[in-house]
Amino acid sequence: MRKIKILYAGSPLASAIVLKNLIDDSKNSNYEIVGVLTNPPSAKGRHSALTPTEVAVVAEENGISVFSFEHLKEEARNAISPLGADLMVCFDYGKIFGPKFLSLFPLGGINLHPSALPKYRGCTPVPAAILNGERVLGVSVQTLALKTDEGDILAYGEIALDGTETTQSLMDGDGKTSKVTETGTELLKNVIHSVCEKFAETGELQLPDAKKQEGESSYTPFIKKEDGIIDWKLSASEIDRKVRAYTPWPLASTSCAGVKLLILKSKVSEKSTKDMKEVIVPGTVLPYQKSVGIEIACGDGSILVATELQWEKKKAMDYKSFMNGARNFIGSILE
Repeated sequence: MRKIKILYAGSPLASAIVLKNLIDDSKNSNYEIVGVLTNPPSAKGRHSALTPTEVAVVAEENGISVFSFEHLKEEARNAISPLGADLMVCFDYGKIFGPKFLSLFPLGGINLHPSALPKYRGCTPVPAAILNGERVLGVSVQTLALKTDEGDILAYGEIALDGTETTQSLMDGDGKTSKVTETGTELLKNVIHSVCEKFAETGELQLPDAKKQEGESSYTPFIKKEDGIIDWKLSASEIDRKVRAYTPWPLASTSCAGVKLLILKSKVSEKSTKDMKEVIVPGTVLPYQKSVGIEIACGDGSILVATELQWEKKKAMDYKSFMNGARNFIGSILE
């Protein structure tokens, strides 16, 4: 019996990791990746060279045809249709699939989404979970619906969070694996293997049983560059969550004497400015303690400890190296 044919849709690094995992799994399974749909190359680097997506790179390395379209209209459908794909598997592709495109696949499409749907629908579920201080990150495999992330749930898993994770560490990890890609790959494999087993037994193409989403829905917005600007009147916990949620983009930023400063890594101090004799304005850089980090006053008397910083257009530095070249930094008020 023939193998189940899959079109994979995705673009960034985390999606490329999952694609590589599925390619490896397919070598000993009854399915094959017959094509990859990804975003067109984009301008990157100092010279704005056109660079293919990480997903395109993995596909090309494994001899899989790559399809890139600005819009999924008739041209795209005409190119994808001859593949004869039974199912589309999507993770972080970045474009909306219309009914005509989804009709190309007898099984429709399934989508990997790192949230406990219907909570955190939309494009930024992981930053949203970090910003809100979640202690568990859900990972869902859903059927692709015409409305954003409203498909039925085929598989679900959870990742425990300890409050130190960044969006980058959860999604991309070390570039080869991460908590989201590990959990997501296993969930996708379970769904795909179920399809393969059913097909082998009966000759029928059928997704496993799915359940409707339950609970109150919420939506995550596109992240803008200015979202990373720090309001020092917030608590140190809120600011630390912003530092972690906006890594690797747009990064948490402030300014010192008119110069942009990035706070790349931080933690929350157990101390409070309320214990000090004088009133401390939020954003004030406190006296330096070499064994701790750079302490900065925040709202409610809380203190953020910055451990890695970067001046605009300069290299990132650990706090000790940063302080070696930061004259008059202590006592300054960040804005």
